[in-house]
Amino acid sequence: MSDASSPYPRTTDVAEMQARATPQTRAFFAYWDSKRLGRVMPARRDLDPIEMKAWLPGIQLIDVFEDPRRLVYRLVGQVEVDMRGFSHAGAEVAEASFAVSKEEALRNYNLVVDNQVMVYDWARYATSGGFQASQETIFLPLSDDGQRVNMVITYTVVGDR
Repeated sequence: MSDASSPYPRTTDVAEMQARATPQTRAFFAYWDSKRLGRVMPARRDLDPIEMKAWLPGIQLIDVFEDPRRLVYRLVGQVEVDMRGFSHAGAEVAEASFAVSKEEALRNYNLVVDNQVMVYDWARYATSGGFQASQETIFLPLSDDGQRVNMVITYTVVGDR
């Protein structure tokens, strides 16, 4: 699935992500993929923060709660803090997302949770200083039991392009 022409472009196609993403994002995906070990998705315990040191500033961990679904930021990296001007750790995605709209942000997470797939989105925007900037985020599922997504890990890269 690809929404490349929408105001908030996203894809669940790994080949398209590989073609569009920065080397850092592709490397983060390869790390996550290596931790699956034949499973649909790895567990949080499979990821080692020491191995992930280069990516930590761009990482967020989001807890997934069901009945009703709530998505809560558990860990927020410095890239996201710098973009927003504050840490949103502990807040719900529905209240603190950084996207075109709350609905578009939730759509990314719901695609990951409901379909157990990778979602990659990208955007270009003008900064308050008038510079052109870019942002890309990859959303990846994690599961403690191998069946249900109980956490989403994201990695964001922001840059001038």
